[in-house]
Amino acid sequence: MNKIKYFDHAATTAVKEEVLKEMLPYFSLNYGNASSLYSIGRISRRAVENSRAQVARLINAKQNEIYFTSCGSESDNLGIKGIAYKYKEKGNHIITSKIEHPAVLNTCKALEQEGFEVSYLNVNKDGVVSLGELERAVKETTILISIMFANNEIGTIEPIEQIGRIAKEHNILFHTDAVQAVGNIKIDVNKMGIDALSMSGHKFYAPKGVGALYVREGIDIKKIQDGGHQERDKRAGTENVAGIVGIGKAADIAFKNFDKYNQKLISLRDYLIEQMEIIFPNAKLNGHRTNRLPGNCNFSFPNMDAEELLFKLDEKGICASAGSACSTGNSATSHVLTAIGLTPDLANGALRITFGDENTKEDVDYLINSLTEII
Repeated sequence: MNKIKYFDHAATTAVKEEVLKEMLPYFSLNYGNASSLYSIGRISRRAVENSRAQVARLINAKQNEIYFTSCGSESDNLGIKGIAYKYKEKGNHIITSKIEHPAVLNTCKALEQEGFEVSYLNVNKDGVVSLGELERAVKETTILISIMFANNEIGTIEPIEQIGRIAKEHNILFHTDAVQAVGNIKIDVNKMGIDALSMSGHKFYAPKGVGALYVREGIDIKKIQDGGHQERDKRAGTENVAGIVGIGKAADIAFKNFDKYNQKLISLRDYLIEQMEIIFPNAKLNGHRTNRLPGNCNFSFPNMDAEELLFKLDEKGICASAGSACSTGNSATSHVLTAIGLTPDLANGALRITFGDENTKEDVDYLINSLTEII
């Protein structure tokens, strides 16, 4: 097999060496419980709070607005359910979109079983929600709008600032699943009017098993995991100190290197799109052409089985995906590709390429040559 060429950074990323180095002492040297009062416990507590500040800086939030979780899915659950349960006396209506990650869609479906009403907004052919439809969906009982920052499959970036403005005008809280956006897009929760935001460490070179939820100061949420009083009594469970140190260091790196990293991914993305459209004129680019994640390309190939294509790419040492990694094993056609109006033939022939720090132009050329041979 050839040396692996990894093009699936939307699924997960490798832990950066600097991140791992920062984490290691908290496994066996500074192993104290962050809730303990003795010295090694206080060392862990200081490390947790330092990471909280680093994560907050990345999205222009306050340190006390960050709550650590185990992953993006838990952050979505805590953000959406926590707000729904806390404000249910005010209303029971939630607005989301049809292309959300399963962590949001299935959370909303669970709330529907508990008596909440959920409106699922349509998207256009590029995967963008309609602001007009959003306005029309608002009711007196609407307590929450949850729209993802950027789609994990097709890369389309939603009009977050405008959504935040609409939410504020109607006195509705606004949550966004920013798992794909954090580290890839500059986020300012204050400028964008975001009240709650979910992120996951392993999408930006931190380890799996740690995430964070931002909740604007002054907004209360109901805890959904019973136990101790960690995370200011919003998320019970002993803190994963090493993981939290990891997400903090990764956030620090993302903040300091943002422009260079962002431009690199955009360059690779645009080069791949340009070459693909020359070599495969029948292939369809899915998602918005320009307003998309810097490292995301999603193409549909007519009369092509994506699973077979992935196996053949794997034989050439190429890691890619047909869509969301969270949907692997589910034979149903992608709900995202269906929502943007793709025919089953095109939806079943979709290939997602997502770039990261280690990718080069030579890697892209190898990918293009491999696709040419296979297709």
